[in-house]
Amino acid sequence: MKNRIRKGNTMTGRERVINCIKHLDTDRIPHYIELGSEELEKMRQFTGISNYQDTLDNDIDMMGIDGGYTEVENMPGYYMDDFGVCWNRNGADKDIGVIDSCILCEPEDLKYYTFPEIKEEQVREKLKQLAENGKTSFKTASISFSMFERAWTLCGMENLLVFMIEEPDFVHELLGKICNYNCRLIQIALEYDIDGICLGDDWGQQRGMIMGPEKWREFIQPQMKRMYHQIKSAGKYVIQHSCGDIEAVFEDLIEIGLDVYQTFQPEIYDMAKIKKKTGGRLTFWGGISTQTLLPFAEPQEVKDVIIRTAGIMKGNGGYILAPTHAVPGDVPVENIQVMAEIFKNQDKYLV
Repeated sequence: MKNRIRKGNTMTGRERVINCIKHLDTDRIPHYIELGSEELEKMRQFTGISNYQDTLDNDIDMMGIDGGYTEVENMPGYYMDDFGVCWNRNGADKDIGVIDSCILCEPEDLKYYTFPEIKEEQVREKLKQLAENGKTSFKTASISFSMFERAWTLCGMENLLVFMIEEPDFVHELLGKICNYNCRLIQIALEYDIDGICLGDDWGQQRGMIMGPEKWREFIQPQMKRMYHQIKSAGKYVIQHSCGDIEAVFEDLIEIGLDVYQTFQPEIYDMAKIKKKTGGRLTFWGGISTQTLLPFAEPQEVKDVIIRTAGIMKGNGGYILAPTHAVPGDVPVENIQVMAEIFKNQDKYLV
């Protein structure tokens, strides 16, 4: 049956997202807005609303479950993750930062490296909170740096790419250990009342893939397939985050069980072409650019682009209306307001 958008809100967020993934009828396009820490603070100060994120009425609840960061003593702005990688957040990026040095600088270093213990009590507390707070939303547990990114943060980007050519056995061993760690996290998550798991792992550049599709298929795909199978076998949905151009492996991802691809960047993809090409086999999340639109456009242009994008993507489900990333701190508050207004009042704007 052809998908149509009914007027008014007659579904819960969970129902809306699940129907969207199944390419079935929805009352409106499901939406999600995440604000980065700087942008969220701007909106709190501008509106006087301390819980501003909650006012966005997202259809999806997302909770990261893969550990956290500890501030490094006597080094302001430096944080260490659970894997022992030190991050410098003194630059423009206050939420993630850049790595300060590598840990596995040579393949033999893996012999002496011990993977961290999962902080199970902390993970379970987060999952319990997600399950309880998101009773009517689509509940998603998130694992960031889920494969390639975890490997390169340990090795260094250039080192890892060289190792893929010169030390393939080491790369396979490292990625297998990362996957084993993630599968233990996934198993814990599957004990809770959640709907899906999002795996974050940037593979793309503005044009093409960082490691190329051949190396992706050789090294990354087998491990992603393991995690996808574990999630799908439990009856849950798989969401894959990757910035950049990964069109070359869309069919591979569909084949191993991907349900939702995030993030769908209009600077990179011909949205109408990709939607037609995938033929109802994949749901796309994103479309509203945090790179070229939200930081620079006037509110009217933001409004026009959102309406145009929704018009392209909304037929037959398969689309979650969202910014292409957590909104950074350089976006004018007026653009956040107009985006939120349209997302929450689609029957008024998206006809």
